[in-house]
Amino acid sequence: MEKLEVAPRLVLSDSDDLRLPLRWVAILYGRLKADLAITSGIHTAPDVIKGLMAGASVTMMASELLQNGVRRAGRVLGELVTWMHEHEYESVMQMIGAMSQKHCAEPAAFERANYMKMLASYRPLN
Repeated sequence: MEKLEVAPRLVLSDSDDLRLPLRWVAILYGRLKADLAITSGIHTAPDVIKGLMAGASVTMMASELLQNGVRRAGRVLGELVTWMHEHEYESVMQMIGAMSQKHCAEPAAFERANYMKMLASYRPLN
């Protein structure tokens, strides 16, 4: 800061970085006339599934591809297709927003449940 220079620094995401975008996409889905995208924390097929079901129209993967090569995208897509067949989803469109706050019978319960799950899963660092 003292030199007023931009110092490039690459910080790659991991699946833990998905929590915040996932929460806000689930809350905003159906409240905005816009497609939503998750651009951080997508590394696995379950990450993609969570993002779509929260309400994202698209999930984007960069860090995973930088770390493991572009062929990883094909493997993740294959795992996604397998999961969809196993769970009887015919299209991605069926999945989008299925687990959003909009589709929750009691939106306040959605918030409490997420908070309680987060507290229950907390493990202090030693």
